[in-house]
Amino acid sequence: MLKHILSQHIEFIYPQADTATLVEKICESFDISATTQSKFTPDYRPEYWDENDSFLITYGDTILSDDKLPLQNIHEFLENYLEDAITGVHILPYFPFTSDDGFAVSDYRAVRPDLGDWEDIQDIAKDYRLMSDVVINHASASHEWFKQFLSDENPGQNYIKTSDPTQDHSLVTRPRPSPLLIPFDTPSGEKHVWCTFGADQVDLDFSNPDLLCEFISLMRFYINKGVRVFRLDAVGFLWKEAGTNCLHLPQTHEIIKLIRTLVDHLDDTVLLITETNVPNHENLQYFDNGNEAHVIYNFSLPPLLVHALLTGRSTYLRRWMMAMPPSQDGCTLFNFSASHDGIGLRPVEGLLPEDEITKMIDTITGFGGRVTMRSFEGREVPYEMNTTLFSALKGTVHGEDGLHVDRFIASQTIMMSLEGIPAFYIQSLLASENDEARAAEAGHNRALNRTQWSAKNIDDTLSDETSPLSQIFRELKKRLEIRKNQKAFHPDATQFTLHLKPGMFGFWRQSLDRKQSLFVVTNITHEEKLLSLRDMNLYQQAQWQDLLSDKIVDPSDEVLTLKPYQSIWITNISG
Repeated sequence: MLKHILSQHIEFIYPQADTATLVEKICESFDISATTQSKFTPDYRPEYWDENDSFLITYGDTILSDDKLPLQNIHEFLENYLEDAITGVHILPYFPFTSDDGFAVSDYRAVRPDLGDWEDIQDIAKDYRLMSDVVINHASASHEWFKQFLSDENPGQNYIKTSDPTQDHSLVTRPRPSPLLIPFDTPSGEKHVWCTFGADQVDLDFSNPDLLCEFISLMRFYINKGVRVFRLDAVGFLWKEAGTNCLHLPQTHEIIKLIRTLVDHLDDTVLLITETNVPNHENLQYFDNGNEAHVIYNFSLPPLLVHALLTGRSTYLRRWMMAMPPSQDGCTLFNFSASHDGIGLRPVEGLLPEDEITKMIDTITGFGGRVTMRSFEGREVPYEMNTTLFSALKGTVHGEDGLHVDRFIASQTIMMSLEGIPAFYIQSLLASENDEARAAEAGHNRALNRTQWSAKNIDDTLSDETSPLSQIFRELKKRLEIRKNQKAFHPDATQFTLHLKPGMFGFWRQSLDRKQSLFVVTNITHEEKLLSLRDMNLYQQAQWQDLLSDKIVDPSDEVLTLKPYQSIWITNISG
């Protein structure tokens, strides 16, 4: 029964609370009965995802036009160009905000009028699995809660995280070089507000269970509007205690487990995805025992993939893949190669040597990218590389070359083939170059990768079959459509890393029913490579075909020749 499970969570998070009363308040906030029974039985677990699933990631105002609101343009773009390829869409924060391109939310229950309204959100949710951000760690300094805090009014005066500056904050993990504590005057005196991400993003105090109930109510509100996937933004920072690093604390994990318990008691399938841009071993903690996040962002993939394609060496990418544990039942990875933020460098701590990171940074800055820093042990260190993925791959560590398009398509093909659910940032699908003008206007590096397109420009470009953008888009869409028909690409299908000769990267996928084997191999260099078929287990009893070229592959052949950055999908079943 739900109330018994919630009671266990509450006793851990809030040992001083009246557990029974708080259980009732949480259930009331989520509009669910405390006596609800779990839908899970020993013989039943929902099918959360399959090989059909893939996501588009976009800002609500990425596509503009004179005759439609931006959210309507997103819906039209999906319908016109991606209807047979994409099943889900993550619309980055579409709420009123004051900074950080939407992540300093000033009203959690409203849609920005310049984007559209809740009806537009619901229209998209009818056709696609909709992912929405829950910006749970902090709110805008213009949010009503913070205004109440500054006036010593309820409930906001008890919702904002403060700390005594004389306490030990030396261990606190910082993603920004800005001050951690910002002083504000209130009627009851000066208070130092905790600001993990900057002065306009004031951290919220989840030691107050009433605040947790506010967010639980908010999530139910979003569910009623059609949201079926919740991205818990910056959730690793949720619980703070002076004298600790304030990252991944036990109470943070328990709050996610409490929310997981609630959504698992719904009739509809609602998924939780945690956004924790941290080293790989820390990121994996958010699966716990299959009772926390359904999905976690595969943050180590983008920098390792970019490094492999820039250097032509898969050593570090392969080592990481081999060391990754298989996903538990009901858990999977959210695979992406680019996002609205930069290519994070914390996720390769312990995976890439410092000299390899430096080499990658130097190459990408040489292609027009930038680097954002963070505070670490009293100094500033690289935090992320800011660039579009297309610009990052315009050459190798040896400089630019004529293989830009092939290298980029290779990156997307590897990503969409891996165990997990693939996600495509819209700027990658549209092969965007670094947007220097937008970065200058916005005043921050991340805007390099946040171009706004006119709907007409997209239509004109994609209809021009000679344009590189059109060629890339059509090829990626084709591969996505092929992918949907391969049971070996189910997110839970077996994955095994292949040991291939230098310059190659590959892995084997096997369908859950063990009927389909699919070998994914990519030449990650600028030179032709010979792939030894003896390095793969192409048993003689089957007919093998490369799905990407439609060519039959004879296991008795010694080798296949792969062009620079060519990928192959060799399978014993085609469609």
